[in-house]
Amino acid sequence: MTEKLVALIDVNSFYASCERAFDPALAARPVVVLSNNDGCAVAMSPEAKDLGVSVGMPWFKLAPTATQRGIIARSSNYELYGDMSHRFLQVIGEHSPQVEKYSIDEAFAAFDGPPSAAEPWSRKLRQEITDRLDLPVGIGVGPTKTLAKLANLAAKKVDGMHGVCVWDALPEDYREQVLSRLPVQQIWGVGPRTAKKLAAMGVETASQLRAADPLMVRKRLGVPVMRSLLELRGQPCVELTDARDFLDSLVFSRSFSSPVTTAETMEQVLVSYAQRACTRLNTRQSEAKTLTAWAMTSWHSNNSVFESPSATLSLPAPTNDPVILSRAAKSLLPKIKEGTRYTKAGITLTDLSPAGSQPTLDVLVDPQQESGLGPLLQRVREKAGTDSIGLGLGGLRIPAEWEMRREMMSPRYTTRWEEMLIVHAT
Repeated sequence: MTEKLVALIDVNSFYASCERAFDPALAARPVVVLSNNDGCAVAMSPEAKDLGVSVGMPWFKLAPTATQRGIIARSSNYELYGDMSHRFLQVIGEHSPQVEKYSIDEAFAAFDGPPSAAEPWSRKLRQEITDRLDLPVGIGVGPTKTLAKLANLAAKKVDGMHGVCVWDALPEDYREQVLSRLPVQQIWGVGPRTAKKLAAMGVETASQLRAADPLMVRKRLGVPVMRSLLELRGQPCVELTDARDFLDSLVFSRSFSSPVTTAETMEQVLVSYAQRACTRLNTRQSEAKTLTAWAMTSWHSNNSVFESPSATLSLPAPTNDPVILSRAAKSLLPKIKEGTRYTKAGITLTDLSPAGSQPTLDVLVDPQQESGLGPLLQRVREKAGTDSIGLGLGGLRIPAEWEMRREMMSPRYTTRWEEMLIVHAT
């Protein structure tokens, strides 16, 4: 007999684990991954957490004692993390007929075998991810997504689970104990504001939410919370979907390492960012109908009023052409004030659709787009690297002063030929 079960697979300390996968010297060391411009901690290894490092701690405060405490910092290596996430999903896809990417380090997967085979299946998958990617993962399996999340939490937190937990395989009294002690806010889909409203209704734990009246919960808090309640009872309400990867918007933004103060420099920024956004469009085989270019000053500046100019342009037809998008991005330039210290800018693309899904009249097709320049540049970048080619002011061979600072970034081992790991035989 088979039973549909859901597995939640997630990587422990994903960013730090990606760094460790290619640098054995980082094993068992406190590793901290920093935000844009090496500003503050955004991810930590368990050893760093044990030293009291938490998300948001400024690096300039940690740096003076980092060596003494053994802390090793790495700049965010988005290219490496994104590629490792893709490989992580590929391995899961070899073991499951349906995989849903939930975040960069998490995925839901379907298991259709007999319940007795769920744990061996999970341990085999976990071992293969370790063998092929050297990433430590936790796997929770349950009849619903919500219970799979709880099982995953137990797999990582409870001694003796060794990274795998099948919810229905746990003794019933143990499951009841977990639900009676688990704060309702830790239930998937229940945020802090909802938790406060539930507390006002006398619902403070997972078991109390499960026992509540579904219709009353729906009336007071809405359908999503009622779904969480029913899923705690083992009734699937949130199905697996293959469509999460296609989003209806795309944002490319960065903080500057030094403020941009002239329209000329901002033009370089916008053209560069538009082309990078275009790269992402082509990777997703998507097109955009609307582009918004924006910039902003610092919220914390004492010398000026906060400013955030923006310009939105609706294009004649959906496109992924870098020339058209670069041209559209420059619509922000008339709003840029000379001498103003802009600290961040970005390109937001909306009204996305699959490439070629919206046929347009010939009179609306830009002659530039017919050249297929976007896909051509993408093929060059795939072979020669992200920064190997660009158009006009977006073709930067030497990083500009405003480019994001990442002074402690590890090599992009899996996406750059020149940065591949070299192993020397002894």
